[in-house]
Amino acid sequence: MDKQALLKKMKRQVFLLGKFKIPLLGYTGVKLLEINDTTSIVKIRLKRRTKNHLNSMYFGALAIGADVAGGIHAFYFANVHQKKVSFAFKGMSCEFIKRAESDCTFISKDGKKVEAAILKSIEIGDRVNETTEVTVFDVEQELVAKFEMIVSVKINKPRHCDE
Repeated sequence: MDKQALLKKMKRQVFLLGKFKIPLLGYTGVKLLEINDTTSIVKIRLKRRTKNHLNSMYFGALAIGADVAGGIHAFYFANVHQKKVSFAFKGMSCEFIKRAESDCTFISKDGKKVEAAILKSIEIGDRVNETTEVTVFDVEQELVAKFEMIVSVKINKPRHCDE
């Protein structure tokens, strides 16, 4: 599958996750802008649904953006390697640098780390944890926050029926 087709498929997958499985993704309007083997870029607009009482982006909306940017590579590489992946976050820490008073862009450059975790999970047949970093920028390209996400992946083995 070429990169443009895979990007289109991943955008659709984020949309469907927000529609049917994780409604908060749809509610906040998270958008996948770019994904490749190393980098994912996600955007959340500052609007009524994502604002707090200080007219800056609410912590929960920032966490949703970091969740998608830090975790979308698990689904991306599941498509690349044609495997079914079980994915969750095991932990998160964050540092807020300044208030997010505009739309925010979430960038993760740890795609290769996630791929290595998936390949290791295929090899050992067990859950593998990997730490990824997500940085958040406002429209002025100023650093707003840093997230450290612990991604936990496991490749689901196909079930075989004994006859």
